[in-house]
Amino acid sequence: MAHAHDDLLANDIEAYLHAHEHKSLLRFITCGSVDDGKSTLIGRLLYESKLVFEDHLAALEADSKKVGTQGGELDFALLVDGLAAEREQGITIDVAYRFFSTEVRKFVVADTPGHEQYTRNMVTGASTADLAVILIDARKGVLTQTRRHSYLVSLLGIRRVVVAINKLDIVDYSQDVYDTIEADYRAFAAQIGLDDITCIPMSALRGDNIIDPSPNTPWYTGPTLIQHLETVPIDDLAASQSFRMPVQWVNRPDLDFRGFSGRIVGGTVQPGMAVRVLPSGQTSTVARVVTFDGDLTSAEAGQSVTITLTDEIDVSRGDVLAAASAPPAVADQFEAHIVWMGEQEMLPGRPYLMKVGTRTVGLSIAHPKYRVDVNTLEHIAAKTLHLNEIGICNINLDRPIAFDAYADNREMGGFIIIDRMTNSTVGAGLLHFALRRADNVHWQAIEVGKEAHSTLKSQRPAVVWFTGLSGAGKSAIANVVERKLHALGRHTYLLDGDNVRHGLNKDLGFTDADRVENIRRVAEVSKLMVDAGLLVLVSFISPFRAERRMAREMLDADEFIEVFVDTPLAVAEQRDVKGLYQKARSGQLANFTGIDSPYEPPEHAEVHIDTTSLSAEEAADQVIEALRAAGRIP
Repeated sequence: MAHAHDDLLANDIEAYLHAHEHKSLLRFITCGSVDDGKSTLIGRLLYESKLVFEDHLAALEADSKKVGTQGGELDFALLVDGLAAEREQGITIDVAYRFFSTEVRKFVVADTPGHEQYTRNMVTGASTADLAVILIDARKGVLTQTRRHSYLVSLLGIRRVVVAINKLDIVDYSQDVYDTIEADYRAFAAQIGLDDITCIPMSALRGDNIIDPSPNTPWYTGPTLIQHLETVPIDDLAASQSFRMPVQWVNRPDLDFRGFSGRIVGGTVQPGMAVRVLPSGQTSTVARVVTFDGDLTSAEAGQSVTITLTDEIDVSRGDVLAAASAPPAVADQFEAHIVWMGEQEMLPGRPYLMKVGTRTVGLSIAHPKYRVDVNTLEHIAAKTLHLNEIGICNINLDRPIAFDAYADNREMGGFIIIDRMTNSTVGAGLLHFALRRADNVHWQAIEVGKEAHSTLKSQRPAVVWFTGLSGAGKSAIANVVERKLHALGRHTYLLDGDNVRHGLNKDLGFTDADRVENIRRVAEVSKLMVDAGLLVLVSFISPFRAERRMAREMLDADEFIEVFVDTPLAVAEQRDVKGLYQKARSGQLANFTGIDSPYEPPEHAEVHIDTTSLSAEEAADQVIEALRAAGRIP
């Protein structure tokens, strides 16, 4: 596939570079099941487009003899699969991005893994793609992973699909095999809303119908793969949408310049245009559209610019500049599709972080409405989501954001979920719509508030949160603390883990997800009691730091006092008043903290009690002193 521009390259380099710069760009992915030839196909495209240097070609020939899977012949997959583990196993593990070009168009292709355990990697590659090439092994037909990836392609908004029915040389280029697979795939695709489908018979290894029409398939009269990729329309939907630009940086190089930098993700902008800043809702007018090369008369989706406004208004990183005539909605509660990517299951109610555009906000996820079985498209009841599972969930944010539905704007409606402890990405999501209660439920002003309640009781309210293993002595110490506070005339209430599970939380079990919800509810109740001016004593194992942090963050500064009742596991087992450890050791009690479910000790507790050296009375005195030191009691 040599370039016709070779003469231009030799005679007028500037004209060649200008022509190359203004070619259109198509981003596409290859996906499908295991060992169906995705990496081989991309390697073939790189090889045929003359983008393999001589030293790389020599290395490919050597590697093909050493670790190739083609009996010494060139193994084009090795051009893409560069990880040692990939070469050893002959599989693709991580997403590999490659660039190539033809006379007509430039391409960025993402080779995604076929194994189910790496489905999350496929989501990453598909998030920016315009087209998907789904490979099917002609010997195997439509498989489970073919359906899974097709569903994800549809979910992520990719509407143009090439079905590459590969390895046709192994089945003697049978038209019957091809027709059967095409019919099976189109029947499934109709169920998930894919209708722009082009099927191509090919052999990536032999080069059939990749660049030129193959003499081995005279019964096929459609385009070759490269012909289709060069001519398929690229919908520039972002350019036709209303103006949107998430602010990435407030640019203030000197006293005379204040601009807002970011990448435009929808529509166009020009000086004199009325814009709205969201979520605040303030309006202004664009004064200048600035770039490194000078001011622009207009800019469109995909360009990174700095915008100055005619008014001095508050704009920060994470805000969205939008067309004043068609702004996005603002809300803090949504229904969303969630693709779970974490090794640990999603825990409803646990606090996560959500990054949407340039803004990062606090996120909690409700129990899934249902999980989608991507093989049957059945909706299945679920309490949580595990690795690679997809579900529909309601989500709650700790502050409003500006958004468009993902179907309308990928950048404004797509988000990732981040674990607050590890800072790793554990999920991806697509916003559908704001929940009605986000607009209709408002905070009701109350005339008698926390200060009035506290003044009446002559105390400053707080939550004293006792955490530790079962049998550590939390309840015993909390009881003594309450008795002493009562004797001092203080107004208290004790929330004990066992007692609460007889009422408020009697519907919960002891899975990690149920434990998170158990603590979330108790934290909410504790907050209400603090608003009533009480000193709230909370005695719960509360094994996870994330939930204890969530409870702390619900309250004002200094209102949360964490008490770590520190008892070694062996000592707690010796006490075992309730016989729970014995049951857990014998397998009668599953998910028991300290045995087969983890306990995460506090890292910076306000009070640390060693029950091996202190009595309950002495420990209680230590807690009382902490309350005095914090100014909660006289």
